Amino acid sequence: MSVAPLGVEHPIIQAPMAGGGSTPALAAAVSSAGGLGFLAAGYRTAADVRDEIAAVRERTDRPFGVSVFVPGPETADDAAVALYRKELSGEAERYGLTLPESPAWDDDAWDAKVELLVAERVPVAGFTFGCPPPEVAARLREVGSVVLVMVNTPWEAEAAAEAGADVICVQGPGAGGHQTAFLPPPPSWAPPAALTDLVAQVRRVVDVPLVAAGGLMDGADIAAVLDAGAVAGQLGTAFLRTPESGAHPVHKAALADPHFTGTAFTTAFSGRTARGLANRFMAEHEAGAPRCYPQVHHLTKGLRRAAAAQGDPEAMALWAGDGYRRGRELPAARLVEVLVEEIAAARR
Repeated sequence: MSVAPLGVEHPIIQAPMAGGGSTPALAAAVSSAGGLGFLAAGYRTAADVRDEIAAVRERTDRPFGVSVFVPGPETADDAAVALYRKELSGEAERYGLTLPESPAWDDDAWDAKVELLVAERVPVAGFTFGCPPPEVAARLREVGSVVLVMVNTPWEAEAAAEAGADVICVQGPGAGGHQTAFLPPPPSWAPPAALTDLVAQVRRVVDVPLVAAGGLMDGADIAAVLDAGAVAGQLGTAFLRTPESGAHPVHKAALADPHFTGTAFTTAFSGRTARGLANRFMAEHEAGAPRCYPQVHHLTKGLRRAAAAQGDPEAMALWAGDGYRRGRELPAARLVEVLVEEIAAARR
C-alpha cells in the first residue's frame, strides 16, 4: 500500500544523517526495499551532493529524498566563540592539532543546494533547522518534488504548513543528532515525553500528512506513531549499524559498547542542541559551549576527526537517539523487512 504523498510501499523513512551516516548505498537499499531512503546534503558541497544523487539513481528507480539545512541568522557572539576556543586548547594539544582562529558563519551553500534540488527534480526535498521560503517550496513543487519540513513544535508545524510543506516531520526530543528547533515556543510549553503525544498536538493544528521521528527503533514504535496519526515513522539511529551506513566504525562500536550508559543533549560539539552518547567531551565542555552554530561546529570538527582517527570515542559526536540500545546490526534492506513484519505484528 502506497504511503501518500511519499509514494513508497512501507511507512518507513531512513533519516538523513549529516556528517557521514547517510550514504547513497544506504538510501538506495532502503528505497529499493520499499521505504524512503534519504541523502543528507548538510556539510557537503553541492557538487558532492549531485554525485550522490547520481549514485542513488544508479542503484534504484524508487523514490528517495535529499535533506538540506536551512541557514539561520548570523548572530554569533565572536567573543564567546573565542573564549570557547581557549577552553579547548587542551583538547587541541591532546589530539595534536591547531584549532581554527576565527571560525566563520556560513549558509552551508544554501542557494547552490536549492538550485541543485530543483535541477535534479528530487522526489522528496527535505528541510531542517527552518522552513524554506514559500517561493522555494513553490519552485520544488512545480518540478514534482514533495516538500518535507522537520519541526519540533506545533508552532513550527504551522509555519511549515504556511510555507508550503507537503509533509511535516514531527521530531521529538528522543531523536539522535540535532534538534531542528527554529522558532521559540511559549515559555510555558514543554515537549511531551511521548512522541505520540507530540504528533497528536501537531495533528490538531495542521491538516498536512505527518511523519514522526525521535527514538523509533522497531516496528512496534512505528505502529504506535501510525496509530497516533502519522503516515510514516522516520528512523536514524536504527540504521547506523547497517553495513551501508557511513558512520565511523568507532561510532558504530560505541553504540553497542556497555561503557556508554546513556544519551544526553549537548551544544559542546556544534553550538546547537543535539543528542548523542554521553562521553568525556560532553561532560567537560558542555558548560562552556556557546550557542553559536555553525561556528562551534567548525571550531570542533578537526578535534572530532582527530579523535576518530585515533580510535577515541570520548571526543567524537556520537549522535544517537534514546532508543539506541535496541539497535540491530543488519543489512538495511533486511532491517526494512524486519520492521515491516514487526509493524504488522504490533497492529494485529
